[in-house]
Amino acid sequence: MGFDVFFILIGAVMVLAMHAGFAFLEVGTVRKRAQVNALVKILVDFAASTVAYFFIGYSLAYGVSFLQSAQIISGGADSGFAAQGYDLVKFFFLLTFAAAVPAIVSGGIAERAKFYPQLIATFVLVALVYPFFEGLAWNGNFGFQTFMEGAFGAKFHDFAGSVVVHAMGGWIALGAVILLGSRKGRYKSDGTPVGMPPSNIVWLALGAWTLSVGWFGFNVMSAQKLEVVSGLVAVNSLMAMVGGILAALFVSRNDPGFIHNGALAGLVAICAGSDVMHPVGALATGAIAGAVFVWAFNFQQNRLRIDDVLGVWPLHGLCGTLGGILCGIFGLEALGGMGGVTFGAQLVGTLIGVVIAAVAGFVVYGALKASIGIRLSEEEEFVGADLAIHKISSTPDSDFR
Repeated sequence: MGFDVFFILIGAVMVLAMHAGFAFLEVGTVRKRAQVNALVKILVDFAASTVAYFFIGYSLAYGVSFLQSAQIISGGADSGFAAQGYDLVKFFFLLTFAAAVPAIVSGGIAERAKFYPQLIATFVLVALVYPFFEGLAWNGNFGFQTFMEGAFGAKFHDFAGSVVVHAMGGWIALGAVILLGSRKGRYKSDGTPVGMPPSNIVWLALGAWTLSVGWFGFNVMSAQKLEVVSGLVAVNSLMAMVGGILAALFVSRNDPGFIHNGALAGLVAICAGSDVMHPVGALATGAIAGAVFVWAFNFQQNRLRIDDVLGVWPLHGLCGTLGGILCGIFGLEALGGMGGVTFGAQLVGTLIGVVIAAVAGFVVYGALKASIGIRLSEEEEFVGADLAIHKISSTPDSDFR
């Protein structure tokens, strides 16, 4: 048991490090006047997520409460908890997944969202919305997986969260972004988009690299026990990442922002089927996701005129949705996969997750918008979130030059 405790603890730490990746990806993408806000949001959202998940969310998803003595929850004799605090580090590991949802949302609403309404949204999402679907998919709550198996011949399969984490985060973010509206100056009066390029490609690249490395903890350690860990998951994650990079390279015509996000698109998509696909199927999954991300980002920004700053809906929402569905194709034995999945189960399970997330995004952020407001004032947005909210810029010495 000690080996399992250490194994999942390392996974938790690797996914915790991914939150630094979320932060620096946002820092490099937003304009300079919102860099401090990006860093603070990710850190504080993680803290709020921890409290929400510990006291409410984890119990809702798995029916486990830690509001008992330390002797019991650390695995004392006849306590009902696993020895050596395994259940506690499992909570830590799954918390880092739950906290990824508001970290995803953060990138979409950057530069113009109020700070404390977002903190409230984070608490509600991680305490109630995310664990509701997490419990359906990963714990079979309310007979969900029994129904899926009976109706479609297999349970809904999402090994590491293409849908449970990423599609949920991306589709929740879509509602928030639409309700917020676009940044001032992002579109002309006739709807023509105005370019707002990334502020720092170096920080963006660092964020993408940090996320990519941590993702191997995200995926491989989703086995949760050392005895069932699989090298197939690691190689499939690698191949999907590579597929996403190469597809984004060609489709975007060498754009560095798209190339680095292409890696993430591939990794988002492979989460669901990383344990059942053949590496060639994983490569194809990543390539499809990378190409779809570039196309969908441009379509969202330029045709739909939805100002999703980091493109979290195409990256996490659409690529996560793709990953859930493609698991039911490339995971089939006929295409070299491990089997045990069906297209019908993957399609329906994925769409259920998408509907829950999309509705929740509009309901949670709509309620906040109607009650306390979710957007900075025009003057605050002009000054920038850093000075308006935190009273300091990322390079305060330059403010006095």
